[in-house]
Amino acid sequence: MKAQEELEVVVPTRLESWRSPQRPARDHCMAPGRNIDAPLSGHRYTRMFPDLPHLSIGPEVLHALGRAGGACDTRYSTRAESETVAAGWPVFGQFIAHDITADRSPVTHHDDEAFLRNARSARLDLECVYGDGPVGNPFLFSRKDPAKMLLGLNDRGDGEDLPRNQEGIALVGDPRQDVHLLISQMHVAMLKAHNRLVDRLREDGVSEADLVAEARRALTWHYQWVMLFDFLPATIGEERTRKLLKDGPRFFQPTGTIAIPFEFADAAYRFGHSQMRQAYRVQRGGDDLTLFPDLIGFRSVTSDRVIDWSLLFDVPGEPLAARSRPIDGCLAEPLLKLPVDITGELDDQDFQSLAVRDLQRGVATGLPSGEAVATLVGEEPLLRDEVGLGEFDWSGETPLWYYLLKEAEVREGGERLGPVGSLIVGEVLLAILDGDPESFRSVDRSWQPTLPSRIPDRFGLADLLVPSEPKTDG
Repeated sequence: MKAQEELEVVVPTRLESWRSPQRPARDHCMAPGRNIDAPLSGHRYTRMFPDLPHLSIGPEVLHALGRAGGACDTRYSTRAESETVAAGWPVFGQFIAHDITADRSPVTHHDDEAFLRNARSARLDLECVYGDGPVGNPFLFSRKDPAKMLLGLNDRGDGEDLPRNQEGIALVGDPRQDVHLLISQMHVAMLKAHNRLVDRLREDGVSEADLVAEARRALTWHYQWVMLFDFLPATIGEERTRKLLKDGPRFFQPTGTIAIPFEFADAAYRFGHSQMRQAYRVQRGGDDLTLFPDLIGFRSVTSDRVIDWSLLFDVPGEPLAARSRPIDGCLAEPLLKLPVDITGELDDQDFQSLAVRDLQRGVATGLPSGEAVATLVGEEPLLRDEVGLGEFDWSGETPLWYYLLKEAEVREGGERLGPVGSLIVGEVLLAILDGDPESFRSVDRSWQPTLPSRIPDRFGLADLLVPSEPKTDG
């Protein structure tokens, strides 16, 4: 009983310093050796453009482009911030990525696609939040109120952290949810949204036996709605979103169980890496904190690190939030020098760079060039000068990941994905949603969000993360 009580309280006996230079690694989330959650059998990947040839490019070129000082260094950015995209959107994009993809294969090995497995189901079902539910993962739920998700308490006794065991390891459906403060706090916001829905459903008379399932379905549908009508327009543009919903996908039309294309998982959907800022302010009046090491995860979240999401998302009635970086082919310095807590010990220090990893992954999974994909889908390929790799002694076609970032910069000013990137991301996300027999699009397309929104008939992510205060009479 005492152990269970400690689990529910989750107050660490010693809070670790957020700036401590010496701290044992909690979890090497990006280390290929971590296979504790690798599936024995799992969901497969596929190819969106199977007839296109794989781009051949040597690792020495990829490393030269991706390491600090290379083409992906922010010294080559023309501006530091987006004009329209709030800083929190790439965090939500990462949250979605954790929900639908997980691949533990080494980034340097060219694997046969038939043997690669996705440890996540290709469904927007909040698997990373709920795990295997109260039966399979009872430690995710409160013993005091079994319908509610368990929250960790911080130094003030507030439920504002992930639940953690006695060693500070987060109790979550996916260890990547604790990789940095921004993603872990978004996870906490989802836990709190579930608990709010439980309270509302109780008021509506839903039986205790059905509360978890009904709250999960409600939260999942709100999350899916936000992806389709808030995140996707911000990512590919409102007009492209409307056209996609009206005409349907042109190239990705799977039948049966959805397999995620490599072109999406290992190129197009990694656009958010370019949008991440070097530093974030998480509380009003607080300091600017670097993504790494200041905001690294794997430790208890103290009260001065609880995120005020109105600083990262535009909330009606509040000042504009901070902006993300533009999508421009460059990554903020902390992402070019990832800490060992995330990467594990490395034989090749170039793999500190997330850009090197992204470029290497594209070669390892046999992606075509950006120019080849653009030509196939009927878009005018970028000119060599627009790609801008000539000064790095590369004159061949462009790795798809980097090409789509430059396409966004050249064709959309870095504010959203360009035509090819939008096509891949939009078609795959819509197919994932429509291919899920339990999504709101499959069950009831007339469904509308039931949680309150600040703007009538326009529910968005800010309404989920920053719930409005209920109005009172008088």
